Amino acid sequence: MLLNNNVTEFILLGLTQDPISKKIVFVIFLLFYLGTLWGNLLIIVTIKTSRALGSPMYFFLFYFSLSDTCFSTSIAPRMIIDSLEKQATITFSECLIQVFSLHFFGSLEVFILILMAVDRYVAICRPLHYATIMNRRICGVSVAVAWLGSCVHSLFQIFLALSLPFCGPNVIDHYFCDLEPLLELACADTYLVNLLLVSNSGAICTVGFVLLMFSYVVILHSLRNHSAEGRRKALSTCISHITVVVLFFLPCIFIYTRPATTFPMDKMIAVFYTTGTPLLNPLIYTLRNAEVKNAMSRLWSKKLISDDMR
Repeated sequence: MLLNNNVTEFILLGLTQDPISKKIVFVIFLLFYLGTLWGNLLIIVTIKTSRALGSPMYFFLFYFSLSDTCFSTSIAPRMIIDSLEKQATITFSECLIQVFSLHFFGSLEVFILILMAVDRYVAICRPLHYATIMNRRICGVSVAVAWLGSCVHSLFQIFLALSLPFCGPNVIDHYFCDLEPLLELACADTYLVNLLLVSNSGAICTVGFVLLMFSYVVILHSLRNHSAEGRRKALSTCISHITVVVLFFLPCIFIYTRPATTFPMDKMIAVFYTTGTPLLNPLIYTLRNAEVKNAMSRLWSKKLISDDMR
């Protein structure tokens, strides 16, 4: 329902308007994006080709890395290209596509992180029932439900965006399209839309964070009954997951659980969870996971052997 909309495109101010700074932004974020692609694609290929990584934890990690790659791709390439433009613009339709993809893959990460926490809970607290509870069919259905939930959430964001009338101002003081900056341009009372945004995106971030932290507290508490080796291995895995959760959720909670106001640090915080976190996730999951590192080593060794045989 596109009502009273006289705006066909928006101007994105980006991170800076200084020509020299924009070149620095181009180089830095191009390297960040290439690092994100390399790290996540390496995890995806390793899990797909390694028989040793066939457990549910790596099944979920595969989809987490995939959603991480797509989440970063929904923002980074356009941001990198826009940093070379004198004035970056985005059409209304392209803006809606970016809003949808950003929220789809962002919420998918949230749901998969919850599934990963459930997997760790069952593995550590219910080890005798693990194979029965976390079988392949249940894992597949869980991921499918996560995709469906992400689609519903993203479509709701599009519904909110289409309900906003834009009558003139079209300058977005940001480097990507999202509901928060669009609310400031709407020529109508946005209190209800902002309330719906907080109750949707804000609730997903907050409730997801609370559930995840509670689950890991329960898991860590249950480790008292395990052997020293079991505690060490479980603790290493849980610390990796908790680190990812904190780095991803705290910035999202700050952005989506407050009134429609902007602060000077908003863009820097957005950079952290849209660019920094996808870059750090592969490092966190590989550096603290011996199984993934060993599988990557075997994969690399096979490649070197095949290259030598040519």
